[in-house]
Amino acid sequence: MDQLLISYEEAQKKAPMEEPARQLFFMERCRELLEALKEAWGRKSVTFHIETFGCQMNARDSEKLVGILEQIGYQEADSEEADFVLYNTCTVRENANLRVYGRLGQLGACKKKHPEMMIALCGCMMQEKEVVDKIKKSYRQVDLIFGTHNIFKLAELVYACLEERKREAEAREGEGRFKRHMVIDVWEDTSQIVEDLPVERKYPFKSGVNIMFGCNNFCSYCIVPYVRGRERSRKPEEILKEIRTLAADGVVEIMLLGQNVNSYGKNLDTPMTFAGLLKEVEKIEGIRRIRFMTSHPKDLSPELIDVMAGSKKICRHLHLPLQSGSTGILRAMNRHYTKEQFLELAERIKAAVAGNLSHHRHYCRLSGRDGGRF
Repeated sequence: MDQLLISYEEAQKKAPMEEPARQLFFMERCRELLEALKEAWGRKSVTFHIETFGCQMNARDSEKLVGILEQIGYQEADSEEADFVLYNTCTVRENANLRVYGRLGQLGACKKKHPEMMIALCGCMMQEKEVVDKIKKSYRQVDLIFGTHNIFKLAELVYACLEERKREAEAREGEGRFKRHMVIDVWEDTSQIVEDLPVERKYPFKSGVNIMFGCNNFCSYCIVPYVRGRERSRKPEEILKEIRTLAADGVVEIMLLGQNVNSYGKNLDTPMTFAGLLKEVEKIEGIRRIRFMTSHPKDLSPELIDVMAGSKKICRHLHLPLQSGSTGILRAMNRHYTKEQFLELAERIKAAVAGNLSHHRHYCRLSGRDGGRF
């Protein structure tokens, strides 16, 4: 193995402290190390596969993860029979959790046949300590665990895993033994927003754009504020720069993403409303269609309705979660609006935005509540 390759500890010391320069540094180091490992394994190429569970935020995160892995030197594969398999997990839906555990069992059998294989887990499910503890105990085939707050750090974490493979290959050459260690890096929270990293879009004509992260609402049934953190808005100039770049690359439709886009801008040094941001996005040449999600009814302002009504680019679609038709249940859910307020809001939207199609979401039962209310 090339002796000029530096260890993970040395790389951490040499890497720039500021982002995204630090991750670009690790992408280059990963490329070098991966080339050496391919030679040791007798391989011409190495592949990766990402399986995404959950919401549009996860889908957008996966596009970033794909971009980073391709920059490192992996090639995308259509199936989980790949050298690097990553599950971007969701914890909102129990079925998604069960599917992850089931697939990990299958990957364990695959890894016994292909010991060079790496298995990684990230996303909301990994923000739960009991989940990580279960994986450490019962799914030792996993190599890497990270959460929602440090998605951008993938290259740095992959370098740590690849160095384990390097040391293992060296031990094998010397007829020694090396015990692998699971790399775990889960942050409880962060104020950091790191963009400007490689992204591989799924579609050439449309793209999601993160405008904010986290949620401050703490609905009684929802885990999002605990796994995605408190609200953090990107600076409007950074968002607009990204959209202009996308437009120059042929993108005509964008989806502005956030757990509650209507709260955008409240924590900025110079606050800006979501409606104000939409006005600026509308001015960008080349963008023909603008979508956004998700909206919270309590934060949907008259200003936003007016901007939607006067826009030629904002699509006539609004994801507006009702959650329940019972004011008592809404109160128990900590939603901060009544059934009557929601219906009044829906009427205002209908009157102002001709041809509007509203998309509502309902829950049919809240634990501990009388099913007869539905």
